[in-house]
Formats: sequence, C-alpha cells, structure tokens
Amino acid sequence: MSDFLIIGAGIAGLSFAIKAAQHGTVTVITKGKLIDSNTAWAQGGISALLPEGLRAEGDSLEKHVADTLDAGAGLCHEDAVRAILADADETIKELVEWGTDFDRDEDHPERFELGKEGGHTARRILHAKDTTGREIATSLIETARKTPNLTLLEDHFAIDLVTTAKLGSATDDRVLGAYVLDVKNDEVRIFPSDRVILATGGCGKTYLYTTNPDSATGDGLAMAWRAGASIANMEFVQFHPTCFYNPAATGPEARSFLVSEAVRGEGALLINAKGEQFVKEHDPRGSLAPRDIVARAIDHELKKTGAPCVYLDVLPLGSQFKERFPFIYQTLRDFGHNPDRDPIPVVPAAHYQCGGVLTDLEGKTTIRGLYAIGEVACTGLHGANRLASNSLLEGNVMARRALAEIMRLYPPGKETPPAPPIPEWDPGDAPRPDELVNIYHNWDELRRTMQDYVSIVRTDNRLRRAATRLRNLKREVREFYWGYRVNSDILELRNLVATASLIIDCALRRKESRGIHYTLDYPNSLERFEHDTLLRRF
Repeated sequence: MSDFLIIGAGIAGLSFAIKAAQHGTVTVITKGKLIDSNTAWAQGGISALLPEGLRAEGDSLEKHVADTLDAGAGLCHEDAVRAILADADETIKELVEWGTDFDRDEDHPERFELGKEGGHTARRILHAKDTTGREIATSLIETARKTPNLTLLEDHFAIDLVTTAKLGSATDDRVLGAYVLDVKNDEVRIFPSDRVILATGGCGKTYLYTTNPDSATGDGLAMAWRAGASIANMEFVQFHPTCFYNPAATGPEARSFLVSEAVRGEGALLINAKGEQFVKEHDPRGSLAPRDIVARAIDHELKKTGAPCVYLDVLPLGSQFKERFPFIYQTLRDFGHNPDRDPIPVVPAAHYQCGGVLTDLEGKTTIRGLYAIGEVACTGLHGANRLASNSLLEGNVMARRALAEIMRLYPPGKETPPAPPIPEWDPGDAPRPDELVNIYHNWDELRRTMQDYVSIVRTDNRLRRAATRLRNLKREVREFYWGYRVNSDILELRNLVATASLIIDCALRRKESRGIHYTLDYPNSLERFEHDTLLRRF
C-alpha cells in the first residue's frame, strides 16, 4: 500500500509525486510510457507573470486575470483565476529547479525570452523553442526517477476506483484505491491507497481529428464518473484552430499535427485561398483572437466556401519561423510541405477539455480522499474557453495546492476509520466476443459521430442523434466485450463511450451559445446560463 497513489504522469501528476515523496511513499501509474502525456505534446509554452524586471513592460497580474476572464466568456471562477495565476512565479522556479531549460534572451541571459499567443495582451509565455511540453516532461521524469520513495510504473492501466460506497457503505463515501491492469503480465491488481490523485489528462481522442496523443481517452474522468464524483462543464471542448491538413494523407494522423498558436503570436496570419484575412470579419483582433472565435471563424469559412482547409501564412516571419519553431518547421518538411514557399494548410482539431471532475481550489473532488489535478479536473480557471498556455501552469500549481491540503487533512500516519477489505477484481460475465476487430469499428464510429455532430457548431438534433448512437455503443461494450479478459483497447473504448456521453449530456443542458459551446438553435449567451453545468451519477 502506498501513502499516495497517482494515476497519470504529466506535469500535474509528476509535480505532485516529486513533492509528495518528501512526506511518504508514492506510486505513479501510467497506462503507457511516462513520456506519453498531453504535457509532452504541448508546443507553445507556459504562461506566467514573472517578477518586476523580468516580465514584459506594462504587464501585470490584473492584465493576465482580465485576459483569462475574457477568454472564459463569463464562466471562469475569479477566485480560482487569481489564485492560480498569482502562483506562476513559484511554478517557474520549481520547474527550473527540476531541470527545465526555458529559452533565454540572448542579450540578457538572466531574463527569459517571452512569447505571445492568441487572447494575451502581453508577452508572458515561457517556452523551449516549440517543444516546451517535451522539455518539461523530460525534466520531470528525470527528477522523478532520482527521487527516493517514488515508484514509477509504466504499462499499468487503471480500470476503476474502489470506494466505500461501491462496497456498500451508505454513509462514508471515501476512496480506497484502484483496480489496475498490469498490461505486460495481463493481470488485474489491487492498488490500495486512501489518497488517490487523478492526473490523467484529457479526452481529445473522442474526436476523429485531435492534437492529443493516443493516450487521451478520458480515463480519469470516466473512472471518477463511475465512482460517483461530480462532473462539470464537459460541453466545453476546445478546438485548436491550426492543425496541419495534409490532403495526401490516407488517415487522420498527419492532419492532427499541431501548428502552435505561438506561430500566430509571432506574426503569422490566417488567410483563405484568396489570401484574405477572413478572421477579421468575426473579430478585430484577427488571427490573435481567442481560440473559440478563431476556430468558429475557420469553420464558417470552410462551410461558406466548401474549401477543405484554410492557410497559415508564415512568410511574414521570414527566417524567424525556422529559428523559433524548428520542430514545426522540420515536421512540415517531413510531410512534404515547404513553409518557406507556401502557406501552411490548416484545420481545427479537438485540443483541450475545459471541464472535468469537479474540484475545489485544493483539488478535492466530491469523494473523500480522491483528488483531481490538471486537465482531468474542473477548477473554474478555464470557464467556457481556456486561454492559451494557462493549462501547464494550472497543472503544477494545483499539484502544490492539493498536496498542501492532503497534508492538512490526511497526512500519512494519521489514523483513519477501518476500511472494508477490497474484493478481488470481478471481470463480469460477458461472453467471448466473436471478432475483436469490432472494437476498432466501434472506436471509429464513436470518433466520427463526435466529429460530425458534437464539434465546433452544434444543434439539438445533432446532439440527440449522437446520444442515440452512444447509447448503442455503451450497450455493446457491456454485452459483447466487458468481462472477457479486459485489455487496453476494451478499457479505452469503455472510457471513450462514457466521456463522449458526458460531453453530449452537458451540451444538451446548455440552451445557449457561450465560449466554445456554440449551437445554431441558441446562438446568444443568456444570463440565466451563467453558471457551471453539473452532473452527478448518484
């Protein structure tokens, strides 16, 4: 038994783990490899208000707060925004201490080089070229490997949380641990712990086109939902406006390559096939408007013209594009595109989950002892639309806050009420499926359904049609797959179905358009919907 069980190994999970190991034994499990996290895929950077003398001239906490509230379209919790953004300097100090090498100003190496992204009114984005996430993830993994009391387990897929309520207690709902599939040994194990931290990232793979890695299948969200935790604001799935579109591709992989928002921050322009800066028709900020506005503008342009994509013109950057964004530049060349000569064809793709497991500002969920941090959680920071580069900051800050709260309420060694024994894993009694290939057909059906009916522009009819298909898929998972030697594919399909259903349920409840939830049936924002959308299973 570990004092702390952490599920997920991105910036939130590993930041928590490294610090928690000073107070007790820590086990981190991840279903794939440690580097397979949304954190590692982040290109742009991490937003942070630095101390006077290191920040951009004229920038302030009030400006960062204002930019975040503006992007969040009336649903941000201002107390969460202020608390998380105010802790940015501590986050940067901690990451640098753990080995993260942010780019420095060549003329003043004591200063960080700061970038700018859509929705920000000042340069406040720290970066490591255009692979900031991988730089952070690598430094955290190296630090974690050297940390005493910390066990890192790859290829361990969490199946379900164990709670006292699940075991029959009607009065004391607290977490007891998790059932976990040891993928390599094909064995389900019990990981007992009364301090469980979900840090599993988001759910981009519910959509056909996404910037997320294959691991982003909503696992933590689905587990928390099945355990009875409250869920909030899942209608708000952010679509990144600029993902490389490769017309020669035979599958979605090449189309899902992210072209960072920082490219627009440095001066690249969104244009249509005629060379027109069409986003200015929707917002005077043009290519630097917040992501929800830019994504809808692109969607509108594609539907109006019938074009398969729009274009990101990086020619105004000249040689700076290759120097500042070497990873993006080389990846485009590897795909056969020459950005030195031609604008980059781009389309929007699912990028970030703004809702999630409902938590307070210390990461507490509605189940005692269960905490959620990072993208899997809904703290109130992002509201109806996330401001670019606030997510990495949130993951680290909330790891610190959650650990402080756990040490206040449930420090290791503190006597806890006796818990019922955790029974062995019950696989259920579904028959052996005739053809496991149907799992992949179901996966494809789900992702296409979400892409067609539940993406940038929605209607109630589209949402109801998607809900019907999801109910059928849920029944198939239960009747045809569940119980037959669960494997990663079955577990991911089960979680994708649950997560997609939560997105649809929340979207059907919001009879207005706000932020990244836009519906043709209710095109205006309404004051009576200026609140979170809350779901609870029981």
